[in-house]
Amino acid sequence: MKSRGTTPGTTSVIFALSGNFCIAILKFIGYFLSGSSSLFSEAVHSLADTMNQGLLLIGLRRSTRAADEDYVYGYGSERFLWALISACGIFFLGAGVTIYHGIMTIIEHHEAEISGTIFAILSISLLIESFTLYKAVQELRSHHKKDTFYKALQHGDPVTIAVVYEDAAAVLGVIVALSAVLISYLTGSFIWDAVGSVIVGIILAVIAIFLIKKNREFLMGKSIPEDIAEEISTMLLTEPYIEKIIDFKSEVLDIGKYRVKCEIEFNGAALIEEIMEQDDMESEFKVIKKDFEEFKRFVAYQTNRVPRLVGRKIDEAEKKIMAAFPSVKHIDIEIN
Repeated sequence: MKSRGTTPGTTSVIFALSGNFCIAILKFIGYFLSGSSSLFSEAVHSLADTMNQGLLLIGLRRSTRAADEDYVYGYGSERFLWALISACGIFFLGAGVTIYHGIMTIIEHHEAEISGTIFAILSISLLIESFTLYKAVQELRSHHKKDTFYKALQHGDPVTIAVVYEDAAAVLGVIVALSAVLISYLTGSFIWDAVGSVIVGIILAVIAIFLIKKNREFLMGKSIPEDIAEEISTMLLTEPYIEKIIDFKSEVLDIGKYRVKCEIEFNGAALIEEIMEQDDMESEFKVIKKDFEEFKRFVAYQTNRVPRLVGRKIDEAEKKIMAAFPSVKHIDIEIN
């Protein structure tokens, strides 16, 4: 079982959870003081992020449980489930509420009281959000040192990626809110403040849809990266007794944990050649060629020997693959 402290995504989630909780309190204070629509949207945004990151943390904790009789491949997919629930929360609670509030502000012509306190709260929020984003990016990079940042976003831990996108959206949202409040202050029009609220909601909706799509892929049984699948196939075909690969299936069980299942066509000639190298067939032939009963015993012996030899060869191939690719935790090679 993995150490909880080293589970990918834990550090970024804890930083984001702590930061967003503090920011949510500040923003709600600012909203009650000013009535700013943009600040309300940002307060709801931070509250939603706090709740969502709490869900992500639950998923991380539960995903580290060891395999048992009910779940023989472990509980790694729990992180994807809770990340999906988190993304749905962003969409409905974060995006839905903020867009609705912005539209209602426009309809009801709600005026905000903008003061220096509001700008101070948003500025502090920007600093904290930027720091949590930095920590999330830092953790993502630490687990993908050889990959480009774009590739890390494509293949990284969905929990860490969720925090990266949520924090990026949070930074962008604060910038939008600051801009909206500033323009409203300079023009004296409440419309800009309300528009800022709607824009923040749209940003959240886009991020939520992306995260929902990504976690759905893992829950549906996403295949392992194509380059790794090709390398495993190439390695199998270098074995002389494997004629060809008829079917290759794979699945991501957890971050850094893969399952591979493939069906092969066995090369019987290579197997017979190895048997003949191990035994002195010519001498045995001279002994049994005139004794049919001895010949039958010889055939029975070799027939019983073949399945064991095939099984041993498959076991050797599986061990080679698991040694070369530590991420492959389960592999099943079957003969067509």
